[in-house]
This record gives sequence, structure tokens and C-alpha cells, in this order.
Amino acid sequence: MSASIDFLFDFGSPYSYLAYHGVRQVAQRHQATLNWSPILLGGVFQATGNRSPMEVPAKAQWSQVDLERWARYWKVPFRHNPHFPINTLTLMRGAIGYQMKGERFLDYVDAIYSAMWRDAINLGEVTTLGGVLQRAGFDAPAFVAMVGDVAVKERLKQVTQEAIGRGVFGAPTFFVGNDMYWGQDRLPLIDAALNRA
Repeated sequence: MSASIDFLFDFGSPYSYLAYHGVRQVAQRHQATLNWSPILLGGVFQATGNRSPMEVPAKAQWSQVDLERWARYWKVPFRHNPHFPINTLTLMRGAIGYQMKGERFLDYVDAIYSAMWRDAINLGEVTTLGGVLQRAGFDAPAFVAMVGDVAVKERLKQVTQEAIGRGVFGAPTFFVGNDMYWGQDRLPLIDAALNRA
């Protein structure tokens, strides 16, 4: 039976952006199935009492350097987004919506991550987000209708609650079987675990 990796992420986490690139490399190396799980990090923080490292001044300053180091490690383009933090509720509903539709999910994930952490665009601004979507070949009015759908809203709540039930307290989080790994810097440990499998 082939191995699988569950990847729980939120677009507002720059470390999840790095993980988005890194986990695909690890999964490909092991021919592992990659299960994508968009969650609402704000909901996770609220439920667990956790908070963004960017809210701790010393950690925030260190994180800027750390993120650049890891971006070089994974060989991915990265720019600090001056508009951070951005409310990702609409963005995560979009991910859930396209996942539920079973169409263009990864195209959407790539477009949003690239705009947020490569191009440093303010995706919290509705008109700007619409422009990003249109340039990526998405129908912006259809997107607005989709993220307002009750079923999409409820599904995002459900998967976020399920993540909390699994012990998730931040993003990115990964599961290999029942083993949880938190942080994109744990990807080498996942790599090692899959080597032993």
C-alpha cells in the first residue's frame, strides 16, 4: 500500500507557502499520495489559544530571516508581504469550494500562494483579489457566489474542527498515518519516516 501525507494549510501562513513547495517534493520522491486539507488558521488559533509568531516582536523579526533561509533551501521565490496579516476566510472558502467542485483546485492554490508570497499582493482587497483570479483564468463573479455558498462555509468549518480534533494547533501541519508533524521544517523528518516505511 502506498504512503500518504495529509497537508493542512492556510494561505495566510508563509511557512505553509514554503511547505506547499516542499511537501510536493517529498511526496514525489516517495510516490506518496498527497491529501490537501485547507483549514482556517484563525479558527484553529481561537480554539487552541495559539497565535501567530508575527504577534511576538522578537519572533517576528527572526522569522523574516528564517523564511528567507528556508526559501533558499527549497529553491522557491519568496517576498515578505507588506499587507500581512491578511484575513484569509474568503481565500480558504475558495480553496474548499474548488476542492468540493473537483475542478482547478491546485490551479487556485498555486495562484493564491504565488500572489500572496511571491508577488506580495494584498489579497484582502476585493478588487485586487478579483484581478488575480481573472489573470489566472477564473471567473471572479462565480468565485464570489461560490464562497458565499452555505455548503462551502459549513465545509470549511467542518474540516477546521476535524483538524482541531486531531490535535492541530497551527499551520502547516502534516500527518503520516496517525503521526502529526507541525512546521515546514519537519519535512525532513517526514522524508525519513517514509524512508523507513
